[in-house]
Amino acid sequence: MGTASQTSGGHTATERTVAEGEFVATVAAALPATSFWTMPVLVAVSGGADSVALLVALRQIVPVGLERRLIVAHVEHDLRGDSADDRGFVADLASRLGLACVWRRVAVRDDDGDEGLEGRARRLRYDVLVEAALDHGARHVVTGHTADDQAETILQRMLRGTGLAGIGGMAAARELVPGVSLLRPLLGLRREAVRRFLESLNQSWRNDPSNADLRHTRNFIRHEVLPRCADGPFPSASEAIVRLGRQASLVAAAIRSAAEHLLDIHASRHADGSVVVRARDLAGLDRHLVAEVFVALWRREGWPQQGMTARHYAALAELVADPERIPTAWFATDLPGGVRATPLPGGWLDLRQI
Repeated sequence: MGTASQTSGGHTATERTVAEGEFVATVAAALPATSFWTMPVLVAVSGGADSVALLVALRQIVPVGLERRLIVAHVEHDLRGDSADDRGFVADLASRLGLACVWRRVAVRDDDGDEGLEGRARRLRYDVLVEAALDHGARHVVTGHTADDQAETILQRMLRGTGLAGIGGMAAARELVPGVSLLRPLLGLRREAVRRFLESLNQSWRNDPSNADLRHTRNFIRHEVLPRCADGPFPSASEAIVRLGRQASLVAAAIRSAAEHLLDIHASRHADGSVVVRARDLAGLDRHLVAEVFVALWRREGWPQQGMTARHYAALAELVADPERIPTAWFATDLPGGVRATPLPGGWLDLRQI
């Protein structure tokens, strides 16, 4: 019987092939089962290990003859002097794989937004990806977020005081704009698996020095918090956090579904655009659930949610919990986004955008 050849890394060629095949199979299983390649697919590639591994895996997955539908997209930020080198690396890799590559430079530092440097870079990056997807007729934008990214995101949101939905972390799929969806097929894979996959192929990647800057919240969590947990009393910290996020996501989805059901039953839209809620029918229900009914209402009507806080929704739920007070102790109130809430006799609540 023949023996498998030994590699310089101490692994046999057979072992390398199995590891590579398992990684690609995991990525393929995370993609939509049908019609995925009927339209162009845009894959976001920064040049880092995660996005490079995703691109290489997708190149193996794309059906023969449809390679032109896999398009590489790179966003060059103005945050580092060597960012052009990242772009050159991604362009060369795309060329070697026989794929089209589009890129755009964005001025993160010159943007006058107030969401912070990390948030600004993220917003501008997705703006470019959406625009590129629409330009090329792509129905999906695919990114290389891993399970480690998910754990970092969940922990960061927890420390910032997010609600239950926020603890759910990043969705494996969500709509970016009508007709374009974001997919994250690496969410079930650890960062370690990504690097093993690339090493098995002798595929290089770019390292972003700014990822070591502990002034950024995510970097602090990545390099200081989670490693100390894993090296100390919580060796499975990342897995536990992701598991918590998955459970929170399921609970948040159940609450959202229940709230939308209650909204359908107890609210009516009138011809003048107003919505009347039968507050009496919601009295006695859990106030957190009632607050979610109003969240569902804002979402359904497309009313601005940016200024609406948990405090506003809780105040509405508080009023509904005691409908006898509505006609006598409450008066028309203007809420953020130009929405006015007016009590009506009989325990009803009229809401409309003015």
